[in-house]
Amino acid sequence: MHLRLFSHYIAVVGLFAIACSTSVDTVTKFRFVEATVSQAHEAMRAGTLTSRELVEGYLDRIRQYDQSSLLNSIVVTNPDALAEADALDEEFERTGELRPLHGIPIIVKDNYDTIGLQTAAGSEAMKGSTPPDDAFQVARLKEAGAIVLAKSNMAEWAFSPYVTESSLAGTTRNPYDLERVPAGSSGGTAASVAASFGMIGLGTDTGNSIRGPSSHNMLVGIRSTKGLTSIDGIIPLYARNDVGGPMARTVEDAVRVLELIAGNDPADPITKRSSGHIPESYLEFLHTGALEGVRIGVFRRYIDAEATDPEIRTVMARAISDLMDLGAKIVDPVDIPDYPELTANLWCNTFQHDVNLYLASLGDAALHRTLASVVESGRYAPYIESRLRRALEITEAPEDRDPICADIFSTPANIAFREAVSRMMDENELDAFIYPTWSNPPRMIGDMESPAGDNSQHLSPHTGFPAITVPMGVTYDGLPAGVTFMGREYSEPLLIGFAYSYEQATRHRKPPARFRELQ
Repeated sequence: MHLRLFSHYIAVVGLFAIACSTSVDTVTKFRFVEATVSQAHEAMRAGTLTSRELVEGYLDRIRQYDQSSLLNSIVVTNPDALAEADALDEEFERTGELRPLHGIPIIVKDNYDTIGLQTAAGSEAMKGSTPPDDAFQVARLKEAGAIVLAKSNMAEWAFSPYVTESSLAGTTRNPYDLERVPAGSSGGTAASVAASFGMIGLGTDTGNSIRGPSSHNMLVGIRSTKGLTSIDGIIPLYARNDVGGPMARTVEDAVRVLELIAGNDPADPITKRSSGHIPESYLEFLHTGALEGVRIGVFRRYIDAEATDPEIRTVMARAISDLMDLGAKIVDPVDIPDYPELTANLWCNTFQHDVNLYLASLGDAALHRTLASVVESGRYAPYIESRLRRALEITEAPEDRDPICADIFSTPANIAFREAVSRMMDENELDAFIYPTWSNPPRMIGDMESPAGDNSQHLSPHTGFPAITVPMGVTYDGLPAGVTFMGREYSEPLLIGFAYSYEQATRHRKPPARFRELQ
């Protein structure tokens, strides 16, 4: 062959080889944006991804995006995350087996105890506080192979459902519009998971704070039946209402977490009620045909309210239509007679009592022994001062108050409300009912005057019944909105099926454009 032709041939072959190599690299390169547990584990089994690479990828995203964008969702990253990933990689190489969440990086709200890692509830007063052990839920996920990648910002002491602002880390923004709020108090978890800084998150919900931020950030959020999961090791707001649980980009990944954290914990006596109510696997209920023939009520009170934004009504109407197309029998409207009277006196402030118990659990390492010490320090955001001082005024033990302030299953006001919700479902033969998780788009940061829009404060927290929020579309300029599926006590298997069927048919979840894949 002529030398020039031979050189040309070699060049062409070389370019072809490079093109093929590039093509292979493109195919095998793991995409972190919107990644799921099943995708990560499939790549690990194929030998194209390690736990270390997964952790490095998400740490890179946090470093590149969190502060430069002013999203400000992360308080602290885990300095041992890479070492933990290496240990899990060695285990997989040795055993050939993956644990349920093997090597999966999770984002944990700053009020969950994490051994060796600061747990401060967003407060400067608790900066440097490191608990002696993990919260029950964190321990369960670690046993399943999860890696706590980072702790997320929160509304300080979980006081606000509307904003995620703390003296420790400042203000977290919404990744879909950085001028808007991610809701509260689990807004840091919501924003970071929505921006793909980790694969799954843990949040807490006293009256709103898993479901509201999930709705504002186009996520799936599960507030499970009270007592299905333990709150041991979670800094409380009102322990009688508090629930911890998953916030994820898909129903499937949220259910993977629920499956691991559900169950009895002697350190949280209310979890004894869950005995006999937990199926062998919640993942078995991920059926696309789950809505066929079921009766779904429409709780119109939260849709037709004067303050509900017209665009929320529009996307909610579309959600109802979609459910009908999926085979559901819609019962519209349904309501609870005497709702205003039944919900008038449900809240019971146990903050000082509950926080003092938590601080005592820290032992000699506690930075403060009482809430009074926290308040005296002055190290907290100004916007929560009135709430802190009001809590100090309540000195009676919850069980000694008139009316009594016991757990929600033995307090008369909660019993009456729970019976009314059950009656509504029974009379209408409902399998579940729905409503907009939030009746307005995310507020602008600093706006505390527009309608609050929070629909989550009563139905689930004060009955103990489960509720799951799923993306249902967008309003103005792509602002997320969510729909809540709510059912009877321990009806998680049904709700999971309904949420999954709706999610798979509609595919409303979209990543925030600002937080694209790193090159």
